[in-house]
Amino acid sequence: MTPSISKKIASLIAVFVLVVLLRTPSLAETTKVEGVIVGRSGSEIIVEYLQGAELAFLLDDSTKVSETGGLFKARRTDKSMAALMPGLKVKVEGKYHQDRKLVATSVKFSGGDLEKAQLAEAANRQHRKETEQHKAELEKQAAALKAQNEQLQLHEEQLAAHKAEIEAAAARFGEMDDYYILNEVTVYFGNGNVKVDPKYEASLVDLATKAADVQGYVIEVTGHASSTGSTEVNQTLSEDRANNVTNILLQKANVPLTRILAPGAMGESRQVNKDKSAEGQAENRRVVVRVLQNKAIAGI
Repeated sequence: MTPSISKKIASLIAVFVLVVLLRTPSLAETTKVEGVIVGRSGSEIIVEYLQGAELAFLLDDSTKVSETGGLFKARRTDKSMAALMPGLKVKVEGKYHQDRKLVATSVKFSGGDLEKAQLAEAANRQHRKETEQHKAELEKQAAALKAQNEQLQLHEEQLAAHKAEIEAAAARFGEMDDYYILNEVTVYFGNGNVKVDPKYEASLVDLATKAADVQGYVIEVTGHASSTGSTEVNQTLSEDRANNVTNILLQKANVPLTRILAPGAMGESRQVNKDKSAEGQAENRRVVVRVLQNKAIAGI
C-alpha cells in the first residue's frame, strides 16, 4: 500500500470518528425542549416539541415538577407528577444517564395550561363515554333487530305450515260434496267493518265445543258483503271477515286447522236479501259458520 493511499484512509477514519463524536450527546449535556405531552406511560412522558418530533423523558425521584405563575411567571409552586397529563404544554430539561436514557431533571408548566389540559381531558372522557354508550345502544338495537327478524322468519314459516295444512284439508274434504249441516252460527258486521263483535265469541266457542263430539266433522267459514260499494272492496271485506272469524275458532276455541275448510269469500255474489234498504243490506254483511259431516262418514 502506497503512503498516499494510507494517508487518505487515515483521514477518512478521523472524519468518521469526529462525526460520531459530534452526533453522540455528552452525558453531561442538558437537553431542553418546549412542547406538549402527547403520551404518558408510568414513569415516562413523551413530549412533542416540533411537528412530528418527539422525545421520551424518564421521571424519577429527582425530577422537579413545578407550576409557574405571576406576571413574569416568576412564581413557582411544586406540583405532583400526577399533573403531567397528555395535552399539557411543558418546558422540560433533562440529562442523559450512563445507560443513555434521558431523565427529566425539571418539568415546568403554567396553571392556565394545566386547566386547559384538564378541560380537554374531561371533554375527551365524556366523548369516549358517549361513544361507548352509542356503541352499546347500536349493539342492543342490532340484537333486537336480529331477534325480530328471527321471530318474523319463524312466524312466516308457521304461516306457511298453516296454509299448507288448510290447503291439504280443503283438498281432502273437497272431494266429499255431500254433507249434513249439524250446526250453524251467523256473525253480522257493520258497514265497512271487519272486526268481530265480542258478543259472537261465546256462540262460536260453543259451536266448536259441540262439533268436537262429531265424527269426521269440518267447520266451513264463508264471508259475505252487501252490494254497497265496489265489487273489489266487497270481495276484500268478505275475505277479512272470514279470516277474523277463523282466527277466533283457532285461537279461542282451539279448533285444529285440519278441521277448518279454507275460509271462503263470496263478496256480494250471494245476497240473502235483494232489498236495498239499510236493514236488507245489513243481512248480507255476514259470515256463516257451519259444522258439516259427510254423509258417508255419518253412515258408518
